[in-house]
Amino acid sequence: MSVAISQDLAASPETPGSKNFPPFSTSLELNAEAEERISHYSESKRSAVLPLLHIVQHRFGFISPESIEWVAKKLELEPIKVLEVVTFYPGFRQYAPGKYHIRVCRTLSCALGGSGELMDDLCKEFGIDRTSADPHHHPISVSPCGKYSVEFAECLASCGTAPVCLVNDDFHEAVDVAKVKKACSE
Repeated sequence: MSVAISQDLAASPETPGSKNFPPFSTSLELNAEAEERISHYSESKRSAVLPLLHIVQHRFGFISPESIEWVAKKLELEPIKVLEVVTFYPGFRQYAPGKYHIRVCRTLSCALGGSGELMDDLCKEFGIDRTSADPHHHPISVSPCGKYSVEFAECLASCGTAPVCLVNDDFHEAVDVAKVKKACSE
């Protein structure tokens, strides 16, 4: 018996970035890709939870309550078990980022290299208000146009080239606003 996820636990509030991503829906292609990934875990298909969540986030931009229900059903799990994974890993998003999602490293080397100032400058450049950002529950802030979003990230493993960031999934070292803007136009 599957228990539906409470909207309070797995809410996916609309953001200006929502227009950049299709709403979650299943398709023959999505189901086939999921089944292929599940086939790699013959001993325990529940082990496919991370690969399925990655598929969903890659296609739809974030993990919605509907997608949590779908993954749970595919893996014969209670939805809360999938939600536990989503909320544990900071790489999974529960609401839509911008078309260009910028993750700025904030650990010591990058902080000393100016990552805090970089974040402030990016917010100013893209018109992003981070005053309501909550680093634990809602770390992403999206520009009003929905094109850009920012969040701080923990160590991106290039301490000697600080500050560093990811633009979507592309890594950039020794960045400033101009380099980030160029990365967002490529």
